[in-house]
Formats: sequence, structure tokens, C-alpha cells
Amino acid sequence: MLAIIGGTGLTKLPGLSITHRQVIRTPYGEPSGPLTFGDLDGHPVVFLARHGYGHTIPPHLVNYRANIWALHAQKVSHVVSVATVGGIHGDLAPGCLAVPDQIIDYTHGRETTFADYGDKPVTHLDFTWPYCPEMRQRCITGLEKAGEGFMDGGVYASVQGPRLETKAEIDRLARDGADMVGMTGMPEAYLAREIGLCYAAVAVSVNWAAGRGDSAEEISPEVIESTLNDVMGRLHGVLKNLACMSYGDEALPGNGGVCSA
Repeated sequence: MLAIIGGTGLTKLPGLSITHRQVIRTPYGEPSGPLTFGDLDGHPVVFLARHGYGHTIPPHLVNYRANIWALHAQKVSHVVSVATVGGIHGDLAPGCLAVPDQIIDYTHGRETTFADYGDKPVTHLDFTWPYCPEMRQRCITGLEKAGEGFMDGGVYASVQGPRLETKAEIDRLARDGADMVGMTGMPEAYLAREIGLCYAAVAVSVNWAAGRGDSAEEISPEVIESTLNDVMGRLHGVLKNLACMSYGDEALPGNGGVCSA
């Protein structure tokens, strides 16, 4: 089954015919909210608002472990994260989309693993390619079928938040090779890898990062809001395309569903 994790601007999933909501108790505390089960264009999905359904949980206080554990406990196999970012790369102006393939983690103080070592030996899980290649391809297929232009690849810089960055910080991220900056990419991606979920992200640029483009002097909340309203409507078609792909063991990206043209 496919799970959709909604970030800023996607606290509800338009077009979702809700069948039920379920409160999940986890060993790691409370998730951001109940899991919402339903049909999107006739196909079953699970939806979770990362910041809560009233957008009340800041990025550094999201219980990422509880969120990912809850999805795994409901037999989810694949996860797409919808993540708002600030554009650093010149091709990521407000309104542009990307399917990142790398992450740099600048966060601190977050619970980053399910492992409770105690007397158990320490394990080191490979994270060379942080996103599941199968799910990345599904995202690419979904975007292409929706007629959306997008950046294939890119480095997501995951920062602590909740404040936005300084120009000097963005300059540093650019020197480090980052193409976009967001606050929720980690530890979410690693936890999904650790627990065995096939996870990828669709990044939505909602503003130029600090010091770039029309954010040269300041970042305008009005620009962010306007961009969110536009892009989230466009994403509906992309998510419908993802939902109509089959997620059984035999399925291949793009050929397992009955997507309408």
C-alpha cells in the first residue's frame, strides 16, 4: 500500500474519499495525527499530515519515529513525502518541482534511529543512496504522466528549523553542493530505510532560498502562500498517478495500475 506524507501546505489530501481514520499507538509515542485511510481516484492510500492536521507541529518537534513506525505497522510498503523547500539551484524557482536523490543532514537533537542497542551490537546501515530507487522512479513516472516539468535528482539540505536560514547559511549550503533546503528530510528518510519502507520525496520549491532571486533581501510569506496554493493543486494529479500504480511484489513502476489518461 502507498502512504503519502504531506508537509507544509498539504495537511489535507484533496480528492481523497475517506473510509476511516485510525489512531495508532507506537513504542515511540504519538504520531503527528491519526492515519487517514481512503481511496484516491479509486485506489487505496494512507495519508498522514507530518505537521499535524492543523499544522501545529514544527519540524524539529515532529515525532518522525512514531510516524514511520505507524505506517509500517499498517502494512504500508511505499511512501512518498511531499516536502516544501527553498530553491538554491537556478532551476528551482518558486513553483518548480524536484525528485531529489541525495541528502545532507544538518539537523541535531532529533531521534534518528529505531535501534535500542543496550546489549545488542551496533549496526551501520548503508545510506549511500538515501532514497529508494523504485519509489523515485514511480515519482518520476507520476510527474511525467501529469505533464509536470521537474528536476530529476538534486541534493536536499535538511536543516533544523523552524526559523528560515540566513544568506550566509544558504551560501554555505550551496558550496556544500545543496540544490534545495528543507526542514523535514531527516531523519524521516533514514528511518524509512531502517524499517524497510521504499521511500522517496517530491520536493516543491515555494520560495527562493535566502539571498537568492526575489528573496535577496527577505523571504515573503505572501509569495510562499501564493506558490503553495498553486502547486498543491497541480500535485493532485501527480498523487493520483502514484496512487493508481500497483504496490504488490509483482508490480513495476507505471504498469501496475489503471490510470486514466
